Amino acid sequence: MGKKIINYGIKIFWIFVIGSVFGFFAEMLYALVYTRTLEIRQGLIYGPFIQIYGAGAVAYYILISYIQEPKKAFFSGIVMGGSLEYLCSFFQEIFFGTISWDYSNLFMNLNGRTSLLYGVYWGIIAVAYLKMVYPAFQKIEPIIDKKSVKIVTAFFMLFMTFDITISCMAGNRQQERHQNVPANGTIDEFLDRVYPDELLDKIYNNKKEV
Repeated sequence: MGKKIINYGIKIFWIFVIGSVFGFFAEMLYALVYTRTLEIRQGLIYGPFIQIYGAGAVAYYILISYIQEPKKAFFSGIVMGGSLEYLCSFFQEIFFGTISWDYSNLFMNLNGRTSLLYGVYWGIIAVAYLKMVYPAFQKIEPIIDKKSVKIVTAFFMLFMTFDITISCMAGNRQQERHQNVPANGTIDEFLDRVYPDELLDKIYNNKKEV
């Protein structure tokens, strides 16, 4: 039982990572097609990751595990993707005082955090996931049990934990700076020195203050 839980955790972790990397390149391609410019958008300070896509990939995997019909996957993807998009935007605004997307100008949007159009995109991705990605994951599952994979996973988990933690701390500290909150201790001074506004604004070039 314990082994199955560990293997399942490893699988979910790599689905999150792969989904986050996919999101990074998907956003780059989207910007290239619609704005004719090459934009490097990141969700974390270090590495080509956009974590909302990683969370979406995990949700898709769990969802598709129970839904095997394309039509159900499509409509479930709309609801799941729209909900995830809304919640991520909401909590980003609450914790960091910023948003990374605003759909207020789109038809049938919900507080600018999600919209019908992007919900349909999530639905289409859910069907593609069902038909192409999910079968591929099923085929490579046996390699998870290898010791080398578990060692690599452990090191990468440590890196991702650090990356997510420092990204959240730096983002929160940037919000405090904008509110004229002085550094309170060594950690704040470190964040101000190593992760100044100029660096964070370059990394998160599509975020807006609320």
